[in-house]
Amino acid sequence: MSGLKDLFLLDPEIIFLNHGSFGACPRPVLETYQSWQYALERQPVEFLGRRIIELLCEARLRLATYLGVGADELVYFPNPTTAINMVARSLALQPGDEILSTNHEYGAMDRTWRFICRQTGARYIQRELILPLTRIEEIIETVWSGVTSRTRVLFISHITSPTALIFPIDELCHRARQAGILSIVDGAHAPGQIPLNLSQVGADLYTGACHKWLCAPKGAAFLYARQEIQQMLLPLVVSWGYESEHPSPSRFIDYHEWQGTRDLSAFLTVPAAIDFQTRHNWDQVRADCHRLASQARNRLNALTGLEPVCPDTPDWFGQMFVVRLPESVNLVEFKTRLYDEYRIEAPTIDWDGQKFLRISIQGYNTSQDIDALLQAVQVLAHAS
Repeated sequence: MSGLKDLFLLDPEIIFLNHGSFGACPRPVLETYQSWQYALERQPVEFLGRRIIELLCEARLRLATYLGVGADELVYFPNPTTAINMVARSLALQPGDEILSTNHEYGAMDRTWRFICRQTGARYIQRELILPLTRIEEIIETVWSGVTSRTRVLFISHITSPTALIFPIDELCHRARQAGILSIVDGAHAPGQIPLNLSQVGADLYTGACHKWLCAPKGAAFLYARQEIQQMLLPLVVSWGYESEHPSPSRFIDYHEWQGTRDLSAFLTVPAAIDFQTRHNWDQVRADCHRLASQARNRLNALTGLEPVCPDTPDWFGQMFVVRLPESVNLVEFKTRLYDEYRIEAPTIDWDGQKFLRISIQGYNTSQDIDALLQAVQVLAHAS
């Protein structure tokens, strides 16, 4: 994978083990992004007034093919948080209705659902999945045992942000469909990190980031919505697509694609990101990254002597994982020293009263990066 490092613009003085937070865009993809920005500024009226609808349609079709769904089932959004906010505000929730979720969800999403519940009187139910997790069936049954007669929504991550676990969403979405419960999946970390076919997943709604593991520019994400669900989704920003003077065959796209003047270049660059990964045999890159992640995880757990959070298989984690840190560690001091003294970028996480280090392995990382991390953790984990 070392040959890929020169294709990214990351500071060579930093060991970057935090692709999961904001991603990193390869140089050829960024150049395409900038060419779209140049085209926009060269003739804004031509670009936004006459060309953009067709350009967005082409970019949406490429992403839809990549995800295994129809182009009229996708809309681009700047990030998954914005997409979920639109969905959450569209739901006709009543007092006492329940949104079923877990205690492994992304903090911005927890805040979104708590806000919606305060507005509607609904309840946000977070099933507790206690680490370590060792059986897929345990996740399914623990979550599903939270279903009641008031459950209206199942909201769950595909790959969790704080704990980096792959959840069995296919089975949970299938059960939700059978029970008449709306399934919404936060797939921010999935596209580009694991194989993804949304037709097989079976979620009613699925949002994912393109700027993370797919390596598109910042500000490129999507929302997938089944045809039967689209009519209930209201625009987060009311603009010209509402009561459109020139409606397309899809009200879903009309309502949500156009939100006034903004730079849409990141959306148009997603096909270039897909092409970049295709040219560089990304299936093999992902497999190599998982292998390195597995080795790093085992070495770190052996160093600290602490229990792994899940089994060591691709069913449980892909290119991102967490390891426990000793209770004595001061997370703020640990992270600060990790960066200032060792020039390693990696997040520390305080989750459910437990302390973790989250590591992301991307195509630009090497075994030397892991060696340096081990040396730093050996010192810092025992410094407190």
